[in-house]
Amino acid sequence: MFTKNDLIHAIKNMGICHTDTLLIHSSMKAIGEVEGGADTVLDAFMEYLSEGLLLLPTHTWANMSETYNRFDSDKEPSCVGLLSNLFMKRPGVVRSLHPTHSMAAYGKDSKEYIKGEEAVTTPCAEGGCYDRLRARNGKILLLGVTHARNTFMHSVEEVLRVPERFTEHPVRFEIVMPDGSIKESQVYRHFNKMSAHISENYDKLAEAFYDCNAAKKVTFGNADCILCDANGIFEVMKKVLAHEINCLIEREVIPKIWWSEKN
Repeated sequence: MFTKNDLIHAIKNMGICHTDTLLIHSSMKAIGEVEGGADTVLDAFMEYLSEGLLLLPTHTWANMSETYNRFDSDKEPSCVGLLSNLFMKRPGVVRSLHPTHSMAAYGKDSKEYIKGEEAVTTPCAEGGCYDRLRARNGKILLLGVTHARNTFMHSVEEVLRVPERFTEHPVRFEIVMPDGSIKESQVYRHFNKMSAHISENYDKLAEAFYDCNAAKKVTFGNADCILCDANGIFEVMKKVLAHEINCLIEREVIPKIWWSEKN
């Protein structure tokens, strides 16, 4: 059984700094038995990043629809795991107002970081919460999951204008604002006619990320993890997609020469 000290030691061994901005996609089950359970996992990350910024996705894309379309950040549960649901309810944690791809934040300038998400029209908009990781030299920890859960890659595709990623028309949502008023929002959903879940194709770039030092293998408890550099992920994707903009959907294998130093 892992203790909080064991987990803090694991975070340090990854090369994460106390001042880092860190986004975590997670599988609690993959970690194994922890003394105190999921709360201890959150305690470890929140204490270690006491001078930084800790981010967890609190997505609701599986819940929200054309008929169930009112998003209340204080009440709507996350559809992406136990840790995200516990985290967003903790004292000092704030949650963005994106109706399908909200994010919870804790630490320095957390309120400023998540600001303005009620005004975007796509899941991971350019300049939004996910894209902001680049300006902060942020890191992404895939804790017991793979790039198929790496939402930052959606934001890279948005910045690079990858086609055929959204529904033809936006969905109308209602967002409950902090003062209780209702803001209407029109947001496109992720969609591709060739792939039911676009993100399932993202693991095709795993080798490229390792080769270019944009990601490395680490461990946390029993979980096999991937620690990513946001800017590194962006640059590798930019280089690969320059050869064929929709290669993640249209190709089974991505040619290594597309990201090699010689090319």
